[in-house]
This record gives sequence, C-alpha cells and structure tokens, in this order.
Amino acid sequence: MLMTLIQKEIMHHILSVRFVALLLMCLLLVPLTLSINYRRYSQNLTDYQESLKRERTEAEENPPNTPDPNTEVSKFFLKPTPLSVFANGLEEALPTYLGMTRNGVRQGSAGVSQASVAYVLGNLDFLFIVGTVFSLLALLFTFDAVAGEREAGTLRINLSNSLPRDVFLWSKLIGGYIVFVVPFLVSFLLGLLLLVWQGFPLGELKVALPVLGLTLISLLYIAVFFAIGVVISTCLDNAKTALIVAFTFWVFAVLIAPRGAFVVAKLVVPTRTQQAVYMEKAAVHNNLSKDKDEKIREKMTEAFAAREGVFIRSDDVAFQAKMDKLRKPINEQFRLEFQNHADKIDRDYQREKDRQEQVGELLSRIAPTSSLIYSAINLTQTGKLKRDTYFQTGKRYYDQLDDSYFSDISDDALAVLMQLAARMNDSESETEEIPPPPTLTEPSLSDTLRRSTVDVFLLGFFALAFTAVAFLKFFRSDI
Repeated sequence: MLMTLIQKEIMHHILSVRFVALLLMCLLLVPLTLSINYRRYSQNLTDYQESLKRERTEAEENPPNTPDPNTEVSKFFLKPTPLSVFANGLEEALPTYLGMTRNGVRQGSAGVSQASVAYVLGNLDFLFIVGTVFSLLALLFTFDAVAGEREAGTLRINLSNSLPRDVFLWSKLIGGYIVFVVPFLVSFLLGLLLLVWQGFPLGELKVALPVLGLTLISLLYIAVFFAIGVVISTCLDNAKTALIVAFTFWVFAVLIAPRGAFVVAKLVVPTRTQQAVYMEKAAVHNNLSKDKDEKIREKMTEAFAAREGVFIRSDDVAFQAKMDKLRKPINEQFRLEFQNHADKIDRDYQREKDRQEQVGELLSRIAPTSSLIYSAINLTQTGKLKRDTYFQTGKRYYDQLDDSYFSDISDDALAVLMQLAARMNDSESETEEIPPPPTLTEPSLSDTLRRSTVDVFLLGFFALAFTAVAFLKFFRSDI
C-alpha cells in the first residue's frame, strides 16, 4: 500500500508545473554556477601565483633593510582553496596577505575591497542555491501536501477507506522527497562532470570526500524543509494560508535569523576594530622606543666622554663592537617588553572577537540554514578552520622573524648612521637573509568532520523533530 501511494505521489508531482520549474532551475543553476565559480577560483589562483613572483622579484631588487617599524619586510599570501567552488565562505573576506612589520602583523586588503558593486548582492554559489533556493522550493512542494487534500475534500475520502494515517503521511513525505532530490542529484552530477572537464581535481581523495559530505548534508537540509512544509500543511486547513505561513517561515529561517543573530551579538558583545588594535600597538612601540633611545643616548654619552679628544672613524671596528655591546641588552629588553605588550593586546582583542562570534553562532543556530552553512564551509575549508590556520601560521612566521631579524635592528640614530656607513664602505656586503614565508597547511579531514559534527547533528535533530511534530499533529487532527 505504501509503495502504491508513493508511486501515485511521484506521478502527481512529475505532472505538475512545480516539477518542470524545479527541473529547469536545477539544470540551469547548478552546473552554470559551479562552472562560473571554478573560473573565479582559477583567476584567484593565478593572482596568487603572480603575487608570489612579484614579491620575490621585489625582495631581490630592493631588499628590505630599514629600521622603520611600519615597513613590511615580508608578506605571507593566502592561497585559494579549490573547494571554494562550492562554497565561497570566508575566502574573499580574508586579507590577501599578512605583512610582517616590527610593530606586528599588518593585514593586507581583502578581496572584497576590490570587488565590484555586484558583491553587495551576495555570492551565487552551490551553498547559496541549496540554502536559499532549494529550501524555498522544498516548502513549495509540501505546503499543500495535507492542507490541499483537506481543502479539496479528498483527504476524508482517502482516510475513510481504512487507510492508516501514518502510511498516508509517509507517502507524501517520501514521494515528494524522491521527486525533489532526483533532479537535484542529476544536475549536481552534471556540474561535477563539467568541473572535471575544466580541470577540477575531483579525483583527489582530499577533494572527493568533502564533496561527498557536502552532498549528504545538502540532502539532509532539504529533508528538514520538507518536514517543515508538512508540519505547516498539517496545522492549517487552507492551502493559501499554508503558502503564506510557509513563505513567512522561510523568510525568517533563511534570510533573517542567520544574519540577525550576529547583529544582536555585536550589540551585546562589542569589540574594537583591527585598525584600533594596530594603532594601540604602534603607540606602545613608540613610547617604549623613546625610553629605549634615552637609555642608549645615556650609554653613548658615557662612551664618548671616555674617549674625549680621540677621533672616531666610521669604520672603527673596535668602537662599533663596543657600541653594539652597549646597545644589545637595551634592545633586547625593549623587544621583550614590546612583545609582551603586543601579545597582551592581541590576546585581549582575540578574546573579544571569539566571544562575539560564539554568541552570534549560538543564536544563529536556531535556524537550520546556519547549520548548513557552518558545516559546508568547514567541509570546503573556507570557514573558521581555514581562517584560524591562516592567522596562526602568520603569527608563527612573525615570531620567527622577530627572533631572527627584527631583534637585530636598532632605532637609535647612531646605529642607523653606522649601518649606513658600513654599507657605503663595503658595497659587497649582503643584507641578512629574511626567512621565507611558510606554506599554509590544509586542515585535516578529521578536524573538518569534528567541527561539523554539531551542525550535522542539529540538522538531523531538526529533520526528526519536525517529522515527529507533523505525525503527532496529523494523528490528533479532525478530518
């Protein structure tokens, strides 16, 4: 009996205008979107490679050898990930590079700063299509599943023939879901074939597994909205009213709740701006530099007083060695003090951001769309895990430069003059080599799955909970 009703439901949907609209939308949107986003990824990868070449060329032609604390002596560039084809996530919001200065890590311009006006309309990627378009279509497929039958009078006739209510409702859910996901999976398969034809590395295990996970999560997300549509349909007697309620729920769950949660979080837990933090560290650096220069000036005055009446040449190696010995403990003390202050500022700022973000994520998870987005950007390595790895690697690179390069640079005027004189007297002297930027390690699959576990369980909970509510309401309703 159940299979017969499912077949009837499938034929009912296939012969409807909604199925034709769904089929056309799937075949046009999914492959076209994947193809366009792959071209964008290819362009971003080309820009990344050109930036690396340009940075190496500039470092060879004009090696950074200056005591200016705001000079970027090296840049750590962000490499785009191929999985951004499916979900752009934070990819374009992250800075294109991290500049290493003596005052700390300076963030380069983000990709969005160079985007056209079209960026304000949002990204059209696979995640947007599933989270926004298919969720609405799922509600349109189910809003009249029960309300339409009740309004037409066929529900009373069907149930009067000793048809169990659970069998009737399961046929509505399963039949409609099959009709919905088949065009979705076919169009997604065509999109993957188009990507492979363009050169996308789908054959690699680290790419294929996240794509498979993204597919399963998308199917679960669609099931959630199918269950929501059936709940609305069982609670209302009129199909038009059910359509209005379904659309209102979709606006709140998909458009308002995920974004409004972070607006509330900004009001509840405010933070400082990145520029304010950088200026605060620069102010600390300048204040400590004044104290350091004063101490060095006192030491230099004592040293010159001890050699009063003796002519000092700029290439006096012994005297330069003595000056370096006097400056070294003062410079080291200054470096440690500044590092301690800068680390404290960074830790406080990071705690503020983490607290605000956690509040926003917690509030936004009342909507299933947020769980889909969080799990998808984790699987595609365009979310928090990629961002945290990027900034942590940049911080480690800065610490390496601070130990091997920045600690040997002095700000006092005499040291600068002696460095200039030494370079003029020895034209063949080479600038100390700066350690090259590290390679950004990709998050492991285990870390990706671990971060997605909560959101996957939430999607499963939503699907089961709304399905249970639909059955309970349908069993207790009067026909």
